[in-house]
Amino acid sequence: MPEIGEVARIVHYLHKHLVGKTLAVVKAQHDENVFGKVGTSAAEFEKALTGKKVVGARQQGKYFWLVMSSPPHPLFHFGMAGWWKIRNEETAYYKPSKPSEPTWPPKYWKFTLETAESPKTEHAFVDLRRFGRIRLIDCAGEEMRNVSPLKENGPDPVIDKDILTEEWLVQKLQSKHVPVKALLLDQANISGIGNWVGDELLLDAKIHPEQYSNTLTAAQMKQLHKSIHYVCSTAVELRAESDKFPETWLFKHRWGKGKKDDPQRLPNGEKIKFLTVGGRTSAIIPTIQKKTGDVKADLDGSGDENEGSDENEEAPPKKAKKAARKNKKENDEDEPETDSKPTKPAAAKSKKRAVKDDEEPDAKPAPEDEPPPSKRAKAKPNADTNGIPKAEANGAKASKSSSSKKAKGRAKVTDKASPKTNQPREQETEERSGRRRSGRVSYAGM
Repeated sequence: MPEIGEVARIVHYLHKHLVGKTLAVVKAQHDENVFGKVGTSAAEFEKALTGKKVVGARQQGKYFWLVMSSPPHPLFHFGMAGWWKIRNEETAYYKPSKPSEPTWPPKYWKFTLETAESPKTEHAFVDLRRFGRIRLIDCAGEEMRNVSPLKENGPDPVIDKDILTEEWLVQKLQSKHVPVKALLLDQANISGIGNWVGDELLLDAKIHPEQYSNTLTAAQMKQLHKSIHYVCSTAVELRAESDKFPETWLFKHRWGKGKKDDPQRLPNGEKIKFLTVGGRTSAIIPTIQKKTGDVKADLDGSGDENEGSDENEEAPPKKAKKAARKNKKENDEDEPETDSKPTKPAAAKSKKRAVKDDEEPDAKPAPEDEPPPSKRAKAKPNADTNGIPKAEANGAKASKSSSSKKAKGRAKVTDKASPKTNQPREQETEERSGRRRSGRVSYAGM
């Protein structure tokens, strides 16, 4: 999912190619999820923007908007997989595996814009998964952050440094009793921090993501404040170009979780582990991010004895899977959900907590994608589905066939003797049918 740095990248391109220009052509195709769920329609969008001049582009966390020459102003949210494309300009924040599509408009477009000035530029909002949202806000341009939904969101770590002070953060952390990562991901607290940014700043602060926010020490809160500003400012300044991120960042090494050829280690050899916090997969370095206070997973008895165990070891508990599915649907993290069948009894699973991603989408994003499910061990070529060697299986079949013939022989003898007994036919049949049927012939219904 696009987070604070990725959205800042698009705002940069909007200033470069769209601000100061008039929208000559606006085309939109209605999508009840993208437009309808927030009270807008494609027709209203076209009417509101056609012929208007774009006078500015702004951002607050994961939201961004265009300031038009007159209200209403369009407000955008990318959701899980939305993006802004510009014809003949690569806007992706990662190196695409395939070159850009030569056709225009691109696939999954929701609206397109064309400027009047020469040289004209063409823009498109695309959304494959349809979790993005497009609103029209009827207010003065400078009042956008004072109306819903922006006013319900917390301060932006880069834009609102005068608000997000150390004292403000300490008060926020101490006023809540939730895992610290869950607090950071809640946009009502701080705008723009998503799954990968949250993991990055918690590693920089050397704080375990599950630790309750109100158990952090004064030194930890002071460092967390520094880490929030450092990671968010770096992501924005580099416009989310991951190739330019520091080599020590998790972002450079966390993707492709579960692949055999992926070492999943930092350059210094520290192994990356994964656990679920608030339905989202967290990447951590257990040797650095120690638990120094109460941790929910430990208090409710669901903690991992071997903290941060490899995701491939076990399937996740059912409750974790349900929470992840609900979070994936409602949250703008993580990532397609994949299910795997339990490989151990429920009693055994309570001893060791395995986890998986959510946005994270876990192929390298655009944006986060989820890692493939754990692969089960394949049966050997010379074994059947139950793991029995073919030679033994053939012998077993022969033995079974011999036993079957003997059983039939005994059956004939018993059948001939039955008229001489006083036992009722129904009772005799019931007794025969009650025999163990493995390798025998059933007489029920004869």
